[in-house]
Amino acid sequence: MNKSLALLLAALFPVAGLAAEHEVGQKNKAFTVKQLKIKAGDTVSFPNHDPFFHNVFSLSPAKTFDLGSYPKGETKKVTFDKPGKVEVECAIHPNMQMTIEVE
Repeated sequence: MNKSLALLLAALFPVAGLAAEHEVGQKNKAFTVKQLKIKAGDTVSFPNHDPFFHNVFSLSPAKTFDLGSYPKGETKKVTFDKPGKVEVECAIHPNMQMTIEVE
């Protein structure tokens, strides 16, 4: 590969392979992880393992999202693009709470 092509590819794909994916399941009306530390740019998947719907959301300033209600077997993902503390909850089950610390 010539040098200019390598530079062009590096400019177009600067973070390829650097972001990680994490998983926080939903089982027995609880998150499978209470606290999670990740890096900005990482993605967290939220698979539903319960036989009923969950609605994962956050109103935290570092990352606000609402994944909507979804059934067992479905997974929804969120990418966390800036540092901060993110409090995550389930709108259907108020005792479901966890924290994601984005560095």
